[in-house]
Amino acid sequence: MFQLSIIKDTVAVHPSNFGAPVEDALIAEINKKYANRVLHDVGLCIAVFDVSEAGEGKVRYGDGYLWYKVIFRMVIFRPFTSEVIVAKVKSSDEDGIRLTVGFFDDMYIPSAYLPQPSAFDPNERSHFWLPESTLTTTTELLDTPVADRVYIDSSEVVRVRVEADEFYDDEPGPPKVLEGVQIKRETRRAPYIVWCSIAEQGLGPVTWWTGAQQVDEEMEEG
Repeated sequence: MFQLSIIKDTVAVHPSNFGAPVEDALIAEINKKYANRVLHDVGLCIAVFDVSEAGEGKVRYGDGYLWYKVIFRMVIFRPFTSEVIVAKVKSSDEDGIRLTVGFFDDMYIPSAYLPQPSAFDPNERSHFWLPESTLTTTTELLDTPVADRVYIDSSEVVRVRVEADEFYDDEPGPPKVLEGVQIKRETRRAPYIVWCSIAEQGLGPVTWWTGAQQVDEEMEEG
């Protein structure tokens, strides 16, 4: 789920940090610049692991900052394909389930990657699974007794398999105007999305496969 990436950059240290050890000042500035930022085709930056190299600080005319050329290792969140991780259900809709791992909320389970047969219950705003059922259509599934359904509720801890991830670089651009009427901008996609599945044995809500008392342990291990 986490990995180290080597990054090169030129980092400015504010004059207020001149009294601090150089490495500490650089780490503070790098974290300020990169933490919680998505690097395209790399992943979500979490924090600096260490500074490998730092050149001599140089002052640029007019700003008073000390500028350093640095090479550092950054802790990156980017789970690999087929990795099994533990997350929580954030929300659900007709298209699938959105997950969170606390610091990252753009993880999704498309409806096709849910255990089958399953359907979305608009009244409960949750997907449910009907084990050992031969029904196939949503209409048939929604006509079944609620007591027979196994719901995947909001905030439930789930074990998921990573199927793929995608990076997007959607620029908003200027708003479009048609005959004097401003057209609403298209919604921007998240810069980084992870697609997951729970369609296999051992995946899905942790309570399906373990005792309820083990849920907290699963989250800590994840």
